[in-house]
Amino acid sequence: MKNEILINVGLGETRVASVEEGRLCELHIERRPVDRDQDATDARGSSVLNNIFLGRVQRVLPGMQAAFVDIGLARAGFLGAREAQCLAEMSAMNDGQLPPISACVREGEAILVQVVKDPMADKGARLSANVTVPGRLLVYVPNQNGVGMSRRIEDEQERQRLTNVVEKLIAEASFDGGFIVRTAAMGLEEDLLREDAQELFDKWKTIERFRASMSPPALIHQDVDQISRVLRDFVNRETYRIQIDDLNSYKQAKRYQEAHLADHDVDIDLFKGPGSLFESLQLESQVEACFDPQVSLRSGGWITIETTEALTAIDVNSGSLTEETGLEETSVRTNIDAADEIGKQLRLRGIGGLIVVDFIHMNDPDNAARVVQHLEQSLVGDRVPFQVSPMSEFGLVEMTRKRVREPLSRMLTEGCRTCSSRGRLQTAATVANDLLRAVEREARDNPGKPLKAVASSDVIRWIEAREDGVRAALMEKGIGPVVFEKQVPSPRDRFHVHVMDEVA
Repeated sequence: MKNEILINVGLGETRVASVEEGRLCELHIERRPVDRDQDATDARGSSVLNNIFLGRVQRVLPGMQAAFVDIGLARAGFLGAREAQCLAEMSAMNDGQLPPISACVREGEAILVQVVKDPMADKGARLSANVTVPGRLLVYVPNQNGVGMSRRIEDEQERQRLTNVVEKLIAEASFDGGFIVRTAAMGLEEDLLREDAQELFDKWKTIERFRASMSPPALIHQDVDQISRVLRDFVNRETYRIQIDDLNSYKQAKRYQEAHLADHDVDIDLFKGPGSLFESLQLESQVEACFDPQVSLRSGGWITIETTEALTAIDVNSGSLTEETGLEETSVRTNIDAADEIGKQLRLRGIGGLIVVDFIHMNDPDNAARVVQHLEQSLVGDRVPFQVSPMSEFGLVEMTRKRVREPLSRMLTEGCRTCSSRGRLQTAATVANDLLRAVEREARDNPGKPLKAVASSDVIRWIEAREDGVRAALMEKGIGPVVFEKQVPSPRDRFHVHVMDEVA
């Protein structure tokens, strides 16, 4: 299905939306990092995924088969034995058993690690010692020989062709390590793969030089900027257009296109209005709907999505639907509609980990199999690995989806303190970015005029902690002076932006 990508570059965050036929399918948010050490400690949305660090092992915990590694972030990273086994002096092929963590790392040791999962809530980043360097067509794996293949490349002839091509490249260039072939490489010629492989190998050599000159904890290699990362990881053969609402980001995207997307027929356009980019496709209301636990189905039923620390539970309800042919057909139709919708919601909301779906009971095992098949089909376009189990006799389906980022609900909201977290409220960061978008709208309507933005104390503190970056973004967008003012007392979600020479 054809899709387009919208990139909204705001004053405090960048939002990337993947849209198919007018429907929001994926939303990724990356926020401006803290400029200085202040009270605003909410770093959710500031991604360090794929960054490579020289860390120092703080603690080795044999009982957990894991170690904690200081990489210079607020919390130590977590390194499991599976992700550390490449460091073991003993063979990893030990009757299929993982080497003990104590054979992989020692306390006080300096090791090279990569972030494979961003910090979430009170947990530090998940780390791997099996460092990789991702490109658009290939991923270089210096600690592992051979050729791996994306699971989304299903054609056996193409898999074999690509394997032969990459094996030939490794032999000709004497590359150490191996490569994983990404989906974007399908159908491409050897020259393009060779260029990508050489670029990744050169990057690795640079990383090794930096490692030799640094002391832990230290950032050795930062993944490409967000715009380049979107074009590298999001663009596929179904992508026909990318719209960006920021001139500098647009120029950056065009440079990346010229260097790396010569084989791709995709338009990159600068959005100039009228209005805002997301509003032009009615996406803001779809973003808000991500917070609603209830999702309506075409059949008249609905699903309810509830995420806890342990798992995500999804309940299916038929609502007012009643098929004339009987209860079984009513259940089947509702369940199939729910299965088709669940995959879309998991992608959109960024839900990972263990997921349990309570479908409406059906008597016929063939109907149960059909529903599970629809559920699997709804996740076919998902870039994140998943597994789906058969339906149990109680109508339950257990599935897992790799958790690589915090779900939108956890990133954009937090537990309500006054109700013991039974409800959820927007975080100060979420409201602050809504405020900054209101500043942009007001500046568009009143070009050059000084503005005042009034909001609650915690919202203004979040902006002040990023003031250098926010002020620079204001200048880049040609927005005149803006005064941010705290209003006490004030509900967090209430703010106001107005021209300074007007009466508020």
